[in-house]
Amino acid sequence: QVQLVESGGGLVQPGGSLRLSCAASGRIFRINAMGWYRQAPGKQRELVADVTSGSSTNYADSVKGRFTISRDNAKNAVYLQMNSLKPEDTAVYYCNADVRPYSYNYYTVSSWGQGTQVTVSS
Repeated sequence: QVQLVESGGGLVQPGGSLRLSCAASGRIFRINAMGWYRQAPGKQRELVADVTSGSSTNYADSVKGRFTISRDNAKNAVYLQMNSLKPEDTAVYYCNADVRPYSYNYYTVSSWGQGTQVTVSS
């Protein structure tokens, strides 16, 4: 009922930049937190950054000062600007949204995108 579509991944050299985008569609009354997670081969999925509906942000220590998360509530979208990329940032990046589908209750569903590959290599 809720679809998240990511874009913006790719291959970049160390020190380069990428901007990921994620747009939510479907049955949406309101979106609470939105965030980006990543999963490298052989590792668990980890939180990269998230942002509340009031634009409060939270970052993993490994990306602080290099990545910036933002959202556009009118477009149900979240973005991740990634600068000074390192080889250890290589992973599949997933968008997540905590969606409230209906106005008449407070039920929420955690929705995930399909993932976008980010590869940092020379």
